[in-house]
Amino acid sequence: MGIMDIFAQLEQSRPAGGKPEWIIAGLGNYGMTYENTRHNAGFMALDTLAQQEEIEINQYKFKSYYTILTLAGKRCLLLKPQTYMNNSGEAIAEAMQFYKLTTEQLIVIYDDISLAPGKLRIRRKGSAGGHNGIKSIIELTGSEDFLRIKLGVGKKPNPNMNLADWVLSKFRKQELTQMQISCANACECLKLMVNSETDKAMNLYNA
Repeated sequence: MGIMDIFAQLEQSRPAGGKPEWIIAGLGNYGMTYENTRHNAGFMALDTLAQQEEIEINQYKFKSYYTILTLAGKRCLLLKPQTYMNNSGEAIAEAMQFYKLTTEQLIVIYDDISLAPGKLRIRRKGSAGGHNGIKSIIELTGSEDFLRIKLGVGKKPNPNMNLADWVLSKFRKQELTQMQISCANACECLKLMVNSETDKAMNLYNA
């Protein structure tokens, strides 16, 4: 067994305690009213990950429901802000300050109306692009340099439709099936991204 194999085994056997190396934040709005709405795509992705890992995101701190788990050998804080979408940055900035992490250790999962349900797109950084949750994060962390997984939720059926009405509308049954696919793919992306394999995740899963 080579030295790299030994290090890999040590990484996988890391104890349950310890400071997180990553914050993975899924964006959405709390409450039953917003369940299965397009704006809650980030919540849906984290719920999928929790189901796969057989854990619950049910502790409360940082104005969020959260849990800490080891994902692909890396300690990760899963965060579901309970501030409503437009103030998502409050929760994320608070968690970053508590653990003394930077935006280089942050992955945000959120909805994108320019992509169809079932599709996703990874970005290394960028502007808010009109998304109020991302705008809040940029304002309160002071940086655009954080990884993102954008989950497609479909474009407005009518250009004149109010955007807020669209993103707060519920997915149709077929769309929910497609979202299950993109959420599962997002989980696979996360396993690569926390191990500095973002390029590989982009090549495999970007729409």
